[in-house]
Amino acid sequence: MPTFPDHLCGDGPTNPFPGVRVLERRLNRDIPHQLGSNEGLDMPHRALREHFGDAMAAHVYSYGDSEALGIRSRLAKQKQIPPEAMLVDAGADSLLALSLRALTQSGDCVISTAGTYPTFGYFARGHGCHLVELAYQEDVGWLAPDLSALARTAHAECAKLVYLANPDNPSGHLHDDDAVLALRRDLPADCWLLLDEAYHDFREDADGEFGCRVLPGVIRVRTLSKAHGLAGLRVGYAIAEPETLAVMMKVRIHYAVSTLTQKAAEVVLDHPEEVQAHVNAVRERRERLAAHLSRLGADVLPSATNFVSLRMASAALAEQVHKALLEEGMLISRPADPALGHILRVTAVEDALVSGRLATLEQALAQKGQALGQQVKKTVQK
Repeated sequence: MPTFPDHLCGDGPTNPFPGVRVLERRLNRDIPHQLGSNEGLDMPHRALREHFGDAMAAHVYSYGDSEALGIRSRLAKQKQIPPEAMLVDAGADSLLALSLRALTQSGDCVISTAGTYPTFGYFARGHGCHLVELAYQEDVGWLAPDLSALARTAHAECAKLVYLANPDNPSGHLHDDDAVLALRRDLPADCWLLLDEAYHDFREDADGEFGCRVLPGVIRVRTLSKAHGLAGLRVGYAIAEPETLAVMMKVRIHYAVSTLTQKAAEVVLDHPEEVQAHVNAVRERRERLAAHLSRLGADVLPSATNFVSLRMASAALAEQVHKALLEEGMLISRPADPALGHILRVTAVEDALVSGRLATLEQALAQKGQALGQQVKKTVQK
């Protein structure tokens, strides 16, 4: 079983400001008169009320619930995950940083895939970790993190943590449940698996048995930015054993998720039918977009996310198309890592399907279509 850094073992450190909401639950009674927390409770907020309305202003006065019980309770009911096995924080990114802060120390080796979601590497380097990045597995119709290589390297490097985005960003690839469980078994016993599941809700089996499991030695990180449409409010949650979450709480910012954000998330979670309708619409658009680009000769990669990725004939062509679209006011994604410079990623929003919107990309595909397939086959056969 992976262990925690020495300085986080034992009783401390303890959050000095759990907040009024947590205190009310501990005392099992309301505290109507908040006279000690030095918030601006008597601020009239005339400008704020005029601009946003009284309902919004009502949620800005006090620090939020540091335990985000309202969000966790709703997620527990919908996802069948014990509330004590969840921790809510300011988006999946914050949880990635929090995981590194709680589970590793400066100098520890952590393993990832070169070109996968780059924020993990950014945080790992900033935390002083020794980051080892491995190449993707690439084949016809296939671009995915190499799980066997991740496990082998973790042993060779005595790694403290391995990061895996599943579904992957930017490839869209989904490793099945058995493959993920096999990776956990193949890792060193004292190595953590940090599983980034930001796109989990777009899986066809998102609400299956595996999705609600609390896995020993694993931190699963999810977000309300994608399927729930709350990217601007920053809400995410981690799923892990309570003992692991307790250590993460030792190094967490007290009020990372604002009162307003929590209330907005609770409203959205109270209407799961709207979320599901959105997910269904995204899946349908994703398939339409993939089919359209495939008909034009694109090498479209399978995706279990809310985007479509395609493999261009070369990094130079991908860069050319990316720059041309940006000049036209359209931002699609091209990974910064040179290893994936030939990849373009398009979000499956209705705007991407407007006739002529991606004309520059379509023209490039029409001109390079036949050469594209031949080039990919040559590349993956080397």
